[in-house]
Amino acid sequence: MEFHVSSLSLLFSLTFHAILFMVIFNFSFPNYVSAAIVRNGADELALLAFKSEITEDPDGVLDSWNATLHFCNWTGVECGLKHQRVSSLDLRGLNLAGSVSPHVGNLSFLRVLDLSDNSFHGAIPSELGHLFRLQTMNLSYNLLRGEIPANLSHCQSLINLILDHNFLEQHIPPQLGSLTKLVMLYLKNNNLTGTIPASIGNLTALQQLYISYNDLEGEFPDTMSQLRNLISLGMSWNSISGEFPPALYNLSSLQLMGLSFNKFRGSLRPDIGLYFPNLQRLYLANNSFTGSIPASLSNCSELLQLDIPENYFTGNIPLSFGNLQNLFWLNVLTNQLGSGAPGDLDFITSLTNCQNLEFLDIAENHFGGMLPDSITNLSTSLTRLLVGQNMIHGTIPKNISNLVNLTVLSIKETYISGTIPDSIGKLSNLKNLHFESNRLTGVIPSSLGNITGLLYIFLQDNNLEGSIPASLGNCMFLQRLEFSKNKLTGAIPKEIMSLSSLSIVLNMSQNFLSGPLPEEVGNLTNLAVLDLSDNKLSGRIPSTLGNCLSLETLYMQRNNFEGEIPAFTSLKNIQYLDISSNNLSGHIPKSIAELSTLRYLNLSFNHLEGEVPVEGVFADATAVQVLGNAKLCGGIQGLHLQPCPRQAPGGSKKHIALKRLPDRVMDIVDQSALFDEEPGDLMEVIGYEGQCSRVELTEFLISVLRIGVKCSGEAPQDRMNMRQVVTDLVSVREKFKGKSTHKGKHQKPDREVNILVDSIVSTELNSRVP
Repeated sequence: MEFHVSSLSLLFSLTFHAILFMVIFNFSFPNYVSAAIVRNGADELALLAFKSEITEDPDGVLDSWNATLHFCNWTGVECGLKHQRVSSLDLRGLNLAGSVSPHVGNLSFLRVLDLSDNSFHGAIPSELGHLFRLQTMNLSYNLLRGEIPANLSHCQSLINLILDHNFLEQHIPPQLGSLTKLVMLYLKNNNLTGTIPASIGNLTALQQLYISYNDLEGEFPDTMSQLRNLISLGMSWNSISGEFPPALYNLSSLQLMGLSFNKFRGSLRPDIGLYFPNLQRLYLANNSFTGSIPASLSNCSELLQLDIPENYFTGNIPLSFGNLQNLFWLNVLTNQLGSGAPGDLDFITSLTNCQNLEFLDIAENHFGGMLPDSITNLSTSLTRLLVGQNMIHGTIPKNISNLVNLTVLSIKETYISGTIPDSIGKLSNLKNLHFESNRLTGVIPSSLGNITGLLYIFLQDNNLEGSIPASLGNCMFLQRLEFSKNKLTGAIPKEIMSLSSLSIVLNMSQNFLSGPLPEEVGNLTNLAVLDLSDNKLSGRIPSTLGNCLSLETLYMQRNNFEGEIPAFTSLKNIQYLDISSNNLSGHIPKSIAELSTLRYLNLSFNHLEGEVPVEGVFADATAVQVLGNAKLCGGIQGLHLQPCPRQAPGGSKKHIALKRLPDRVMDIVDQSALFDEEPGDLMEVIGYEGQCSRVELTEFLISVLRIGVKCSGEAPQDRMNMRQVVTDLVSVREKFKGKSTHKGKHQKPDREVNILVDSIVSTELNSRVP
């Protein structure tokens, strides 16, 4: 018995010291202890299974996931201190690609799963529903497809479920309504269909709900009235219908309400502003709302943005909106506001109290009256001001330059008249200027050239006159320039044609511009559309146009251009080409038929001649117009042109003439025209006492006749120019005179040589060649 007690005491002592040793060792070398305990555990295997599904890891972020390092120290992995189990897997934005392994569902201690902003594809594994401790699941900004697993509802600890910006399909699972701890539910930017499940109303802790940019339909469920903690509601870009949801009037905590681009209808309650005291952003764009804009919205003292374009609101903008001190965005574009009455724009004066206003768009309504000078007293923070497409009268205020931060100024399609003030040049931040389709007169102010950052200028369809200011050449970022339908005169400034930044449209049509098209047009290498039609431009079409490699549309019709059509060989993107109603001459370059992108060609009413090609665009009679060119022939039957004259077999007349000249030269020349005397013995007359042979005279005649033949080509490009003709004739004459002086005692008088040259040049060669 004694021995037994003693043995028990010894065993107890050993056990106590063993436990004490393990505790001390665990504190001293925790990693070794952890490795020994769970190195081969379920978590490590689950992580390795996850890694095996990764197909792309360009930055090698998972290289650390190997046996040389404990898995709790792997990139993106965090473990709990107590059990050394994986509590967080955060691999967001690491350029990973592959599928989400179902083995992630074995990480039973996981609280955070963030794989956002990668390229994961395939379906969301239903095994993720096993993660009953999970609080945050973020799989947004990936390429995931398929349905949202209904058994995610088993993740009863979920606070944040973020699945936006994927390609998820089918319905929103009603089972998600059991996730009563959810605070954030992001399902936007997917391909979800069906209706909003009524069970969503059970998520009473929900603060942020985003289901926008899907294909949801049906009406807003009444159960949503229970979401009294909701701060942000985004459901734009769906097909949700019905009147403004009555359930929303219970959600007084709302700060953001996004219902844009749906099928809502009906009017807003007059007292709507009393129900949403915390509202900061209200988006109702592109619905079918009617009635007036409730003045009670001015009670939403925190309101930052009111965006209600593309509806059917009537009445006017409440004057009380001037009380919205924080308002920075007001957009009522395309409604039925205003009545054309003189006082329609009185609200602008009240908006001068909104000193944070940055965006104001009242375009495409029925506002009338004079444009008030008070518009220049709006906030200097204003960046975009759009008041066009209304029935507004008056002039552009000179003090518009007060709005120094404007980037967009649009006063278009109104009854505004008068001149464009020079002060416009002080708007140094302006990028987009819309003054088109008004009744503006006077000149284009040269001060516009001071706004060097301008991207777009629209001044078309007014009554502007004078010349185009060369100072616009300072606008080195200009992409689009529209001057058409005015009364502009003078030449096109070469400075504008030097703006290589022009890439969209340069339209100067329907003016009275004159003079040549500057050679600098070749600098417009990025331009897609050039329209110079209906002016008085003259001279030749510059060959430098061929440098405009991006041109898709070139309109030069109804001008006074002359000369030949350039080859246009390098215009590989041209689709529409109209050079009709000018004074162009010569042949149609065959290179035009090689422009494979050309869909429409109009060469009508010029002085073109010769054969019309049959390839390329010329093969389609509906795509080509050549009327009013009496000397054109050939082409496809659909053009109804006369057939071209048939050439002699074996080649052209020119070729035959050159081939037979040596044998028949004396038969061609009218010998009686060589001298004043009657023709006698040719050798005696020409030989200068036997010193000039018939062979030498024949050689002389052949040389001159060859020059004549080279001047007779059908196409202008096949003919010698006159400068070369004179040079060659003088050379032939000097060569003949040299031989006569060298061989004979007497020189042939220059007068007689000149007569000889004139005689040969004037010979009707074609009528004498057999």
